[in-house]
Amino acid sequence: MRSGNTGRGADGGPSGGGGRPGAGPSGGDGRTGELSRSLSLRDLIVYGLLFIGPLAPVGVYGVLDAKSVGAVAAVYVIATIAMGFTAYSYAAMSREIPHAGSVFAYASAGLGRPAGFLAGWLAMLDYLLIPSVAYLFCGIALHSVVPSVPAWVFTVVAFAITTAVNLAGVRIAARVGFVVIVVEVVLLVVFVVASLVALAVEGPARPWDAPFLGTGGSSLTLVMGAVSVAVLSYLGFDAIASFAEENAGDSRQVGRAILFCLVLAGLLFVVQTYLAGLLMPMTPQELAARPANQGTAFYTMTDAAIGPWLSKAFAVVKGIGPAFSAMTAVAAASRLLYGMARDRGLPGALSKVDERSRVPRTALLTTAALTLVVSVWAARRDDGLDVLVSIVDIGALAAFTMLHASVVGYFVRRKGSRAWSRHLAVPVLGAAVAIWIIVLASPLAKVVGLVWLVLGVVFLLVQRVRRPAV
Repeated sequence: MRSGNTGRGADGGPSGGGGRPGAGPSGGDGRTGELSRSLSLRDLIVYGLLFIGPLAPVGVYGVLDAKSVGAVAAVYVIATIAMGFTAYSYAAMSREIPHAGSVFAYASAGLGRPAGFLAGWLAMLDYLLIPSVAYLFCGIALHSVVPSVPAWVFTVVAFAITTAVNLAGVRIAARVGFVVIVVEVVLLVVFVVASLVALAVEGPARPWDAPFLGTGGSSLTLVMGAVSVAVLSYLGFDAIASFAEENAGDSRQVGRAILFCLVLAGLLFVVQTYLAGLLMPMTPQELAARPANQGTAFYTMTDAAIGPWLSKAFAVVKGIGPAFSAMTAVAAASRLLYGMARDRGLPGALSKVDERSRVPRTALLTTAALTLVVSVWAARRDDGLDVLVSIVDIGALAAFTMLHASVVGYFVRRKGSRAWSRHLAVPVLGAAVAIWIIVLASPLAKVVGLVWLVLGVVFLLVQRVRRPAV
């Protein structure tokens, strides 16, 4: 960051003219308050890792193993590089425009207010529903441990606990999240050590290079097809940008946290899937022939190669961890609503900040209420998880595409940047990856995404008609 530049214009809006007078954190109309600048670099990384989940590959390992014919570690190496383009774009924009509205603020500055609203609207499809997916994961996992209790009951309990933590303040939530991350990382370390012991004693079930090259019959086409699924394990690192106004350091710190979080998550994903690939007793062909076994493949591997004690430990942690991923997701979604409301994209009540906890309480409670309704609805449906995941993916990827367009619009078109590799090549490649995955998405997801976009356009047009001339 240049000396003396806080990333804001004199009016409190995004530097470069993306805001309007009075639209900053302490807008002149008295509707808003300032968020608490109390998050350190570690806190930002914790929020990102909580959202992603260090053990994210556990649930999708079987699917990726079948799709890539055993080359899951290679899948995650490529997926990390692919998502690196998006992480870089977030880092570049968060340094220039450190606003809570995240992609809404970035697109407003780079593409104009209407495009900014639509970018935020598309991101809302991701941010408002991904907590429901996480709570649902929690309910399903804990129901498998205690079958006598319905999944929706565990979902409601997890919701109540994490909502209370969120309302207590962003700093307290970060501390609780740090404890959860430590538990997950410790479990991962135990898995790595136990796996190395098992490999030393029994040897691998597959060739040593199989997790990177496959077990026979794998190809670049199959690996890339699996990458389109694997990149979804990374959704959430972008939530770090939503806490830009609560960042206690300079604006570069948010970008550092985003990039560090992605690299660390990628490393953890590659390590655990490499070891799992060596120890997996079932072949990729067997998993492909038995889709019902794909969701529990990682647990099957752990149980057979190491012991049921570790398999049960994974089940419990994977049951509790998603609740705190949802906590982070709700917090990030509330900041998105807060940022859009402060800039008059949404009702002004959502821009109010609680005087004691310094969190956007109304936006937080609104997000939490929507999450609870959707979570319980999905928990009571057999296909609830599949429906939610497909919709969330479209929202995130569409928002990523708008993000990359805003980088080009802001740096190349508005500021005249000649750094073609950073401000043109990187975002174009990132947008290509996002669009490619959208094309591969299910027809249902694409229909829902299109309907949501149309609703956003209608909402925007109604607002423009109703807004009095200034």
